[in-house]
Amino acid sequence: MAETNRLYLDVTGLGCYRRKATPKWYQDLSERQRWEAQARFWDAVAEVCSASPAVFCYDLMNEPIVTEDRQNRDWTPGEFAGMCFVQRLTLDLAGRSERQIAKTWVDTLVQAIRARDHRHLITVGAIPWALTFPGAKPLFYSPGVGAKLDFVSLHFYPKRGEVDKALAALAVYDVGKPIVIEEMFPLNCSTTELGEFIDGSRKLATGWLGFYWGKTIAEYRQGKRDIAASMALDWLECFVRKTPEIVGDRKSTRLNSSHESPP
Repeated sequence: MAETNRLYLDVTGLGCYRRKATPKWYQDLSERQRWEAQARFWDAVAEVCSASPAVFCYDLMNEPIVTEDRQNRDWTPGEFAGMCFVQRLTLDLAGRSERQIAKTWVDTLVQAIRARDHRHLITVGAIPWALTFPGAKPLFYSPGVGAKLDFVSLHFYPKRGEVDKALAALAVYDVGKPIVIEEMFPLNCSTTELGEFIDGSRKLATGWLGFYWGKTIAEYRQGKRDIAASMALDWLECFVRKTPEIVGDRKSTRLNSSHESPP
């Protein structure tokens, strides 16, 4: 479908968004076994997708974190609205640093993909912890850890009245790689403020992705709207307005990456 409609896919893998849908056998695996299963997943995906012009990138995992939980063995902490967006890479640090664990995990999965696909880009969708904890430094995009990742992917939900704070957090991830705002939505701020964030981020970001739930602007306008639908409509209209401005800014920009981007 994506190839037919000339769409690019940000293929995000290894989601365990719904606890009830996650197999018990997968939850019970050791760290080594879990990583092996994850590598096998990406090996299979990359084998099928390697020749596809529809693939923009492979996102190894949505919002991985490196914290331990030896007692409860909870791989997916921080449930939000019934969904588990965050996922641990380990349950036991076992004397290793966060960077050591993150690097080994990234290298393991990148190797699985590159054995099948040397063409498409690879990234990790990260929470910008500098937005929550002043002074926080990148983990997956720190020197060494993210050496094999092709660009920086960040998820930003600025708070009302804190656009400048969000832009300051974004600057922390200016590590010499292209930056893509992989998630954004006016969840905690107004659409106007999110638009200001987009405008302010143009000096650093090379791409922006936003939420779309399958209904067009016309469908939202024609139907009855609750608060959620009104927010979605407002956001889509904002995104459409911003798109030609962003494209215009980027016409003369050429990005360099360790792998060619899709044609």
